[in-house]
Amino acid sequence: MTSTWSTVAIAAVCLLTSALGLLGLRFTRGTSDFYVAGRTITPWRNASAIGGEYLSAASFLGVAGLMYERGLDTLWLPVGYTVGYLVLLVLVAAPLRRSGAYTLPDFAELRLDSRLARRISSVLVIGIGWLYLLPQLQGAGLVLEHVTGWPRWVGATVVAVLVTFNVALAGMRSITLVQAVQYWLKLTAIAVPAFVMLGVWLRDARPSASADSAWWDPLAQTGGSSLYGTYSVLLALCLGSMGLPHVVVRFYTNPTGREARRTTVAVLALLGIFYIWPPVYGWLGRVYLGTDAANRDTMSLLLPHAAVGGAAGEALSALLAAGAFTAFLSTASGLLMAVAGVLDQDIVRPAVRRRRPGVKPSQSFRFATAFAMSAPFAMALLSPTFGISLIVGYAFAMAAATFAPLVVLGVWWRGLSRTGAIAGILVGASATVVSFVTTLALPDAVTGTARQLLLDPAAWSTPLAVAVMVIVSLATPSTIPASTGRTMAQLHIPEAVAQRS
Repeated sequence: MTSTWSTVAIAAVCLLTSALGLLGLRFTRGTSDFYVAGRTITPWRNASAIGGEYLSAASFLGVAGLMYERGLDTLWLPVGYTVGYLVLLVLVAAPLRRSGAYTLPDFAELRLDSRLARRISSVLVIGIGWLYLLPQLQGAGLVLEHVTGWPRWVGATVVAVLVTFNVALAGMRSITLVQAVQYWLKLTAIAVPAFVMLGVWLRDARPSASADSAWWDPLAQTGGSSLYGTYSVLLALCLGSMGLPHVVVRFYTNPTGREARRTTVAVLALLGIFYIWPPVYGWLGRVYLGTDAANRDTMSLLLPHAAVGGAAGEALSALLAAGAFTAFLSTASGLLMAVAGVLDQDIVRPAVRRRRPGVKPSQSFRFATAFAMSAPFAMALLSPTFGISLIVGYAFAMAAATFAPLVVLGVWWRGLSRTGAIAGILVGASATVVSFVTTLALPDAVTGTARQLLLDPAAWSTPLAVAVMVIVSLATPSTIPASTGRTMAQLHIPEAVAQRS
C-alpha cells in the first residue's frame, strides 16, 4: 500500500536526523569527542541516547509481531530486554566506566594485558555489530516498501547513507544528541496511536481478540516456542545487553562511575515506559486483524487502518512508520559508532599512519565509518530478508556467550587468566556461529530438540563459555596478568577516593 503521509513523515525524520547531526558537529573538538563525547554526558541525556539506540526494530516492530503471532508468552520479551540493564547496573556499569577504556577491546587488553585478546574482541565487536546492523537495514527497506511501494533497497540505502553521514561527521558527540531526541520521538510514535486505538476499542464495546486457547495460555508452545526457548531467550536478553558493543560503549561517555550507575537507573525507567506498548499492539492486532496478517513485522503498521480507518488511521500509521524508521536510524547509528571505533583503532589508523604519519584521528575515523557500513549494506542488498527478531536474537546470544562472561569475570574475579578468557570467548563464539549458520543454511536438515538448541543457543552456549573460562583459568594460573591487582583496584575504587589517595 502507498501512503503519502507516511512518506512525508519518514522524510521529516530523516531531515531532523541530519539537522541534529550538523548541530552536534559544533561541539566536537578532539579525539575524545569522537569516541566518548568528551566523557561529559549527563545521566538523563545519556539514558535517552541509550534508549534511542537500544530500542531497535526488534523492539518497535518485532516484539509486537511476535506477540501477535505467538501469544502471551512473549510478554517475557520486554521483561528480558529491561532486566538486562538491571544486571548491567548491579554488576558492571561503574567498573566499566572506571576502566577508562574507549571500547570493549580496550577493556579486554587492559584486564588481560594481551594483544591477542584485544584482536579477538575486535573481531567479535565487528561481527556482532554487522549482525545487528543487517536487520536494521533490511527492516528499513521493509517499512519503506510497505508505505511507498518502492523496492526494499531504497530504504536500506537511505538508512546507510544517513547514518554514515551522521557518525562520520562528529562521532559520539553528534549521535548522542541525535539518539536522545530519537528516543522521545519513538515513544511518542508508539504511545499516541496506542492510546487512540485503545479508545476505539472501548468505543466499539470491547471486541475480543481472535485467538485459540494456546495463544492465551503461558508456555503453550505457540508458534514453535517452548519452555526451553523462553528461558534461553531470557538468558540471552539478560546477559547479552552487557555484551552488546553499542550499549557498553555508552557508559564510557559518563564523567564518573557514579554517573554511569545513575544513567542505568534512568535507562530502566525509560525502557519500562516504552515496553508497555508493544504488547498492546500485539493484542490489538488479534482484535482487529484476526490471524491473517500477511507479515508479522508490518502488523503494527497495518493496525491503525483496521482499528481506526479513514484519515485518522492514515495519520496514525504515518506516525508509526516514522517511529519505526527512527528506530532503524538510531540503533544503526550506535552500532556503526561501535564498529567504526574498533576498526579505526585497530585497523584503519595504524595502516593509514604508516603511509601518512600526519593524518588526523578524525580523518581515519571517517574512513573507518564508511568501511564499517559497507559490509552490512552489501549483505542487506544481496541476502534474503530474515525475520528481524531472529537475527537480533542471535546477536544477543553471541554477546551473552562471549563478552558477558569476559566482562563479569574480568570485573569480579581476580583468578581470570589470559588463556582462560580467550578460550571461553572462542568457545562461546564458535557455538553461536555454528548454531546461526546451521539454522539459516540448513533450515530443514535439523528437527526436534536439536533444532530448538540451535535456534536458541544462549541457554547452553553461555554456561559452556563460563565453564571453559573458569576451568582453563584454574588450570593456567601462570597466565594471570601481573597487573591484575592494579587493574582491579582501578575498576572498583571510586574516583573521589582514588583522587584523594
